[in-house]
Amino acid sequence: MNALARLCERKSAEPYFISLERQYGAHNYEPVPVILVKGRGAYLWDEGGRRYIDMMGAYSAVSHGHAHPRILAALQAQASELAVTSRAYYNNRLPLFLKRLCEITGQERALPANTGLEAVETALKAARKWGAKIKGIPAERAEIIACHGNFHGRSIAILAMSTETQYRDGFGPFPPGFRIVPYGDAQALEDAITEHTAAFLVEPIQGEAGIVVPPQGYLAQCARICRERNVLLICDEVQTGLGRTGRMFACEHEDVRPDGIILGKALGGGVLPVSAFVARDQVMRVFTPGDHGSTFGGNPLAAAVGLEALAVLIEERLPQRAAELGEYALARLRESPLPLVREVRGKGLLIGLDIDPRLATGRAVCDRLRAHGVLTKDTHETVVRLAPPLVITRDTLDRALKAIRIALAEVADEAARRTSHS
Repeated sequence: MNALARLCERKSAEPYFISLERQYGAHNYEPVPVILVKGRGAYLWDEGGRRYIDMMGAYSAVSHGHAHPRILAALQAQASELAVTSRAYYNNRLPLFLKRLCEITGQERALPANTGLEAVETALKAARKWGAKIKGIPAERAEIIACHGNFHGRSIAILAMSTETQYRDGFGPFPPGFRIVPYGDAQALEDAITEHTAAFLVEPIQGEAGIVVPPQGYLAQCARICRERNVLLICDEVQTGLGRTGRMFACEHEDVRPDGIILGKALGGGVLPVSAFVARDQVMRVFTPGDHGSTFGGNPLAAAVGLEALAVLIEERLPQRAAELGEYALARLRESPLPLVREVRGKGLLIGLDIDPRLATGRAVCDRLRAHGVLTKDTHETVVRLAPPLVITRDTLDRALKAIRIALAEVADEAARRTSHS
C-alpha cells in the first residue's frame, strides 16, 4: 500500500480500499470485509498476506481453481493474437467452441453470450419466439413457467418471475407472461400448463434459494410432462453445470436431456465472463440475423478460454472429483449433529448448511469462519454456502470442515450466552 493509501486509512475507521469502494461504488453489495489480492487453486490471500481456504468458488465461477495454469496460458496466447472483433466477422476460435459445447451437452446449436443473466434472457427470447412461430401460440400470449424461490438473475424481465421481495422492490412494472409454481412439485407444473405455455424454466438444484435439492425423480417427471404437453424444458445450469454437482450437468442425475441448457460461471474458467444457451435445432432455428446479438458474446478470447475450460474439466476429471469429495464432505457434516444447523443438504460440491434463525445468522457463521481462515458467504442470511473450487484436495477440504465445526460451536456458545443474559 502506498503512502497516500496509508494516510487515508488512518483517517478512516475502515481499511482504505473498503472505504474507497463504499465512497464511490453503488451499495448493491455488502461484501465480507476482507481485501483479496491473490488466488491460487483453492486458496485466496488478503493484502496482509493471510491465506484463506476458498469455500465459495465465486458462486461456481472458479470451479477450475484460481489462476489455473492451462487456462491462463490459453488466455495469454489468444489475447496476444486476437481478442475481440464482434460477430460482424467470423473467427477461428468460436466455431470450435460452439462445436464442443454441443458435443458435451448433447444439444444441436449454441448461442454464446457473456453473463449467466444474458444467457437466461437469450433462452427466454428463444422460448417465446418458438412458442409463437413453431407451437402456434397467438402473438404476445406466450407464457413461461418458473419456480418459487428461483434465481435466474436480476434483469427486469427475469425479476418478473422472481418471488424474492427484495429483488423486485421498486423495480416494477414488470413484463407479463410468467407463471410461478412451487419448486419440487411436478403436479403443480402440470396443472399450470395451458395452451399458451411455451416453456418451463427450472434450476435442477436451486442455488441462491439455499441449495434446495428437489425430490428424487422431480426433474424426470417434469421432462415427461413437458414432452407430453409440447412445452420446452429449459434447465438453468449456470451454477449447477460443468461438474459442480458431481456430473457434468445436474440434469444428468436423472438422465434428463432438456430442450435447452443455460451455462455460465465456470464456462469462463475463472478468468472471463463466458456464457451460452445451447438447445436443439428447432429451438435455435427461430433466430434470424438481427433478431438477437451481443457485442462481446462469442469473441475469440472468450471462445479460446471456454474451450480450454471444457478441456480441463474433462481431462482433470473435475465432475468425478466433485462427486467423490462431495459425498465425503456430506458424510462428514452429517456424521454428528452440527450446532445451529437444522439441515445439511446438497449434491457434489454444492452444499448448504441451513442455520436456525432463532439462534444465529448465516452471516455470523461466515464472519467467524473468516477468523478461522475459511471464506464463504451466506444466502438469505440463513444458509451457509459451501462450493469450493473443484480442484480442492481432501486435506484442504478436511481443514475447512474442521473450521466449520469450530466456528459453529463458537457462534452457538455466543448465542447461548446472550440468551442466558437476557
